[in-house]
Amino acid sequence: MSKLPFEPQPIRGIAYILIAVFFFTSLDATSKYLTRTFPLPMIVWARYSVHFLLMLILLAPSMRLKLVTTQNPWAQVKRGLVLLTTSCFGIAGFRLLPLAEATAVIFLSPLIVVLLARWQLGEKITPVRWVAVVAGFAGVLLIARPGGNLPVDGLIFMVITAVLYAIYQIQTRRLSPSENALTMLFYGAMIGTAGLSLAVPFYWGGPTPTPFQILQILSLGVLGGIGHWLFILAFRHAKASTLAPFTYAQLIWATLLGYLVYDHLPDGIALIGIVIIAVSSMSIALSERFKKPPGPNAAADTGKAH
Repeated sequence: MSKLPFEPQPIRGIAYILIAVFFFTSLDATSKYLTRTFPLPMIVWARYSVHFLLMLILLAPSMRLKLVTTQNPWAQVKRGLVLLTTSCFGIAGFRLLPLAEATAVIFLSPLIVVLLARWQLGEKITPVRWVAVVAGFAGVLLIARPGGNLPVDGLIFMVITAVLYAIYQIQTRRLSPSENALTMLFYGAMIGTAGLSLAVPFYWGGPTPTPFQILQILSLGVLGGIGHWLFILAFRHAKASTLAPFTYAQLIWATLLGYLVYDHLPDGIALIGIVIIAVSSMSIALSERFKKPPGPNAAADTGKAH
């Protein structure tokens, strides 16, 4: 019997997931900084195009046509468009909101998936899950409370991001049993690059970037691409039920980077809201261990919309 290329190593899988979510948070923090100077669509375009080029350079020579071979081309296109739209709303929200609060609102997506899965996939919502959903939205109300001094439009952008990302996760669930995770990742990068490249003449502008800003712009695709690659490696080494709680380290990274880079810390009430969202979403993730084990491409359905 041939030896599998990846042996189960939970500790290594956890390490990969912690590094991956740090990369994702760094991507968010860098995007937030760059949107102060450059048009938002240009930032999203750079994120996808660099990611796309990295996959072409690193994976196309070995995978060749396997990288684009799919049984559901139109479903891949629709999923890619949803991801692109999610990224646009997400970066718009990060431009207006502190990192920690914005990241917490995106983590509503597992709770929204519970609601959508009942309608789209016919999955039953247990009483425990109903409690988690209600608690999660209560956490958002604590973050967005009157007098909290957070821009309403930024909160709206992030809630839309969470809803779109939930739709993206439902699409991924449908595709993952029959599609390769790397192929799904490639289509997401390709659709994002193609869609925004067609619109370049309408949004390209802003000052000429400095060499340091050029490096920051290029880093968007590197951080996103390597982050997703580490996610895939993590799920080859450990079970989803083992890794799911560690994805919420992203909230810790977001709080830390928000303080170090932007000198912002959530106040006490907002922090309680963030914790409630994290615990509610984590309870949904942990409940998956009692369901039928996911397919081999489950990793494609995990993590934030990057």
